[in-house]
Amino acid sequence: MPRVDEDQATRTPADVNPSEAERPTEDDQDILRRIRSCLPVLADLSRGDTFLFTPADNSLTATVTATAAPETVPPIWAGIREGDLVGHADEPAVIRALNRGTLSHHNRRLRVQGHQTVQDVYPIRNGQPVIGALAIEIGVVESDRWQRKSIVFRRAIERLQRLVAAGQLKGGGELSRLSEHDGPMVVTGAGQIVYISQLAEQLYRRVGYTHSLLHFDVGNLRTDEHVFARAVETGTCAEQMVQEGTYTWLKRAIPLVGDEGERIWNRVLGRFEPSNSVIVTVHDVTDESRKERELKIKSVMIQEIHHRVKNNLQTIASLLRLQARRTGSAEVSGMLQETINRILSIAVVHEFLAHQESSDVDMREVAQQIMSEVTRSVLDPEKRIHFSLEAVHVSLPTQHATSFALVINELLHNAVEHAFATMNEGNVHVQLAVQGDQVVLEVTDDGEGLPRDFDPRRDGSLGLQIVQTLVREDLKGTFLLVRAGEHGAKGIVSFPRVGLG
Repeated sequence: MPRVDEDQATRTPADVNPSEAERPTEDDQDILRRIRSCLPVLADLSRGDTFLFTPADNSLTATVTATAAPETVPPIWAGIREGDLVGHADEPAVIRALNRGTLSHHNRRLRVQGHQTVQDVYPIRNGQPVIGALAIEIGVVESDRWQRKSIVFRRAIERLQRLVAAGQLKGGGELSRLSEHDGPMVVTGAGQIVYISQLAEQLYRRVGYTHSLLHFDVGNLRTDEHVFARAVETGTCAEQMVQEGTYTWLKRAIPLVGDEGERIWNRVLGRFEPSNSVIVTVHDVTDESRKERELKIKSVMIQEIHHRVKNNLQTIASLLRLQARRTGSAEVSGMLQETINRILSIAVVHEFLAHQESSDVDMREVAQQIMSEVTRSVLDPEKRIHFSLEAVHVSLPTQHATSFALVINELLHNAVEHAFATMNEGNVHVQLAVQGDQVVLEVTDDGEGLPRDFDPRRDGSLGLQIVQTLVREDLKGTFLLVRAGEHGAKGIVSFPRVGLG
């Protein structure tokens, strides 16, 4: 969305250098990648939206290469997105930075939406050529608050912005996002706290420091400050979870590697000193950590329950198998075997749930395991029937996964029992696919086929009746049993995926 610069009337496209933008080198790309990775932490600490621009095909336009909105304050909708092209009328300071290497500070703007903002634009260089521009834009209200903050903190953030624009901030892209509950501090390389926010002071007060820690040496604190030491030692951003009594804190340390001549104000000594300082943030995550631990405990308990259910189902199947061997009736034995297979199909679902944290089950793996179980326990070893599976990954929640597993079991069992009753060889093919918003299961055999007047609702076995009920009631889908060519049959199950998993 175009935006209006207050002094835009005095700056025209004729002011810019019309030379063609050069194709970026691999070194240029590396610098831009480092800057891009640091945009989120820069947006959070600067409390403003950040944008990375690179030259387009001509010197009058630029490409929005990356954006990041802050999580410490409500973001400003800037009207531009990654991949957009902007010109001098939209982003005059950015175009000047790309063509002239001009640095713009505190550039007040009136956007088309009527909101006032303040923008800083840094040219990005690789040696002498300008390869991009970094823009930071905050609301005018936040900018006024910013001017009332400590000069030490403001200088530290400005130093951070320059480091990011130079591609010199190490490890910034590996830090987690900050929030409004992070309390920042600025600590010199020697360990002296030269700025501490009210939020950080409140957190340290909880662990016994009732007096202000301003100008205090972090080396004399009883709290865990290893993250600061690591950042100073390595010159790389660091993050660490620490336990302070009953509190859990998340600490981040961002080293500001100072150039010669870059200085920061020391109030104790009343003078500017080299700025080899570190921005340290403290966040109390006690409640979040407790809830996360509780969720993990619940997850482990649920997995253990699924494991026990699976074992109990297998025990029931074993008891029924013993009963089947002792009965003198082949018909009763067959009925018990069918019941065993159904129980084991349900056990397969619980077995998967017992070994994963997710409550969804991959039905391709379930189909493969049920197929193996049918081959091992139902198929007559003297018959040469080949099973094959062609399936995509389809995940379903527990209830629907159980119903689907039973459907697969019944269709496979039906094919083995009826399609090859008088045949000693053949093929059974299982296909699981997603067609639009439908999950489609097809079980096809090349066996004896269906009688011409066959009606599954009238002539179907108990297994087919179970399939029809599960598909209609649980999966909210449809079931068809049709002829497959001159010989064979095909069972087709179709149900909506939306709302199931």
